[in-house]
Amino acid sequence: PEIIEYIRKLGVSSIEFLPIHAFVQDQHLLEKGMSNYWGYNSIAFFAPHPKYLASGKISEFKEMVAHLHNADLEVILDVVYNHTAEGNELGPTLSMRGIDNASYYRLMPDDKRYYINDSGTGNTLDMSHPCVLQMVTDSLRYWATEMHVDGFRFDLATILGREHEGFDERHGFLVACRQDPVLAKTKLIAEPWDCGPGGYQVGGFPPGWAEWNDQFRDTVRAFWKGDDGQLADFASRLTGSGDLFNQRGRRPFSSVNFVTAHDGFTLKDLVSYNHKHNEDNDEDNRDGSDNNLSWNHGVEGPSDDPEIVGLRYRQMRNFFATLLFAQGTPMIVAGDEFGRTQHGNNNAYCQDSEIGWVNWDICQNSQGLLAFVRKLIRLRQRFPMLRRGRFLVGAYNEELGVKDVTWLAPNAEEMSVEQWEDANNRCMGMLLDGRAQATGIRRAGSDATLLIVINAHHDLVNFTLPEVPQGIFWNRLVDTNNPTARPERFDFGDEYATTGRSLLLLELIKEEE
Repeated sequence: PEIIEYIRKLGVSSIEFLPIHAFVQDQHLLEKGMSNYWGYNSIAFFAPHPKYLASGKISEFKEMVAHLHNADLEVILDVVYNHTAEGNELGPTLSMRGIDNASYYRLMPDDKRYYINDSGTGNTLDMSHPCVLQMVTDSLRYWATEMHVDGFRFDLATILGREHEGFDERHGFLVACRQDPVLAKTKLIAEPWDCGPGGYQVGGFPPGWAEWNDQFRDTVRAFWKGDDGQLADFASRLTGSGDLFNQRGRRPFSSVNFVTAHDGFTLKDLVSYNHKHNEDNDEDNRDGSDNNLSWNHGVEGPSDDPEIVGLRYRQMRNFFATLLFAQGTPMIVAGDEFGRTQHGNNNAYCQDSEIGWVNWDICQNSQGLLAFVRKLIRLRQRFPMLRRGRFLVGAYNEELGVKDVTWLAPNAEEMSVEQWEDANNRCMGMLLDGRAQATGIRRAGSDATLLIVINAHHDLVNFTLPEVPQGIFWNRLVDTNNPTARPERFDFGDEYATTGRSLLLLELIKEEE
């Protein structure tokens, strides 16, 4: 009950679990005294992992789902249908290999003793075979109808849409999900890449699917780190990555935006380490990605310097504000909202230890980060403009003379081509004018006009607030440099001293409000 109450109070709408299908432990990890903590090693697609059941009865899972649904929380499962725990040709024979190896797995054409390894784990399920396709869709229907889950996140989902000649959005599996009366009602989320040829397919899945957007992650990290030439891409990520998803009738929800995921640095580690520190994984720090786009802000790891600590927390607030004010579907990793750390480990898959666990004790010492994240989520819920059903494209409303989004320079004038192309430019305003969608200044928040000001420069920038009609003012709602600041009124033409590496949110209000 305490966990459910905490999640409800946070304000999120869904919980996504890492794999809960029954899996087996990797021998090389057992020999090191470790375990596959994340569970990406499925062997049974119709059963929960026995270790997760206190009583051994699957009714526990159903009861959990019922409790979460009673709290208005959706349940999404991370599912691994791209490979099994049987590994490569040297792996154990546990199930499918002994039943019909050539049907269940993709084999090398010139030597069928060996497996095609698009998953990077030794084998790849052959989703082009009708029996394999039926097994997977039967499994999905089972979890949707019998266990009552609301959706699925598909690990290495490109494999599920790959024919022998390559990825095809008309693959039988993707068509089945779209046409099946049960699956068509669930939320379908793809991790749109794998290790195989043509494996990177962000934006390539059919309408109705959502996809993890790693370009959001990388651009947002690089921008707030201070890398050159990121401004234009950053603007695209803020508007739902229309360059990737605005096609074939797809909607902004298709872009699952994230700054961190289970795989990689936590948010606190992202601002505390320049390099990964996976020594505890006993692989000589060779595992895990080296391309983290992280910045330690002056000291590698923990620091007692108040300036460094303050800047790190401001950057975490910047990441959260960017994530929750951007168009699309935001995803948060458990614990990031209060500064969870893995001590620099960016590949904690084998760490059933304090490295991999969520330490709830530090929730009480998060320098107000948790309260700030709750505030941001409430603002996202309050303003539909922050979660529109259509892409922001600068559409012009001739009757009112406004655009749905206008990009402003610090002098309150519209951004020029030269400013967009300036690799050193790290400051802009994003004016979301609700009047382009509805008449009047505000009606229950649906047509609110908002201004987001972003300054990734190291130094302060004086940003001139744009012109507004008489009797209307700018009301500051968020300043990541001052997370506890209360709303404050500003007039047209006022200059807001925007601290270096900070983000603002202002709302247009009438004087009587």
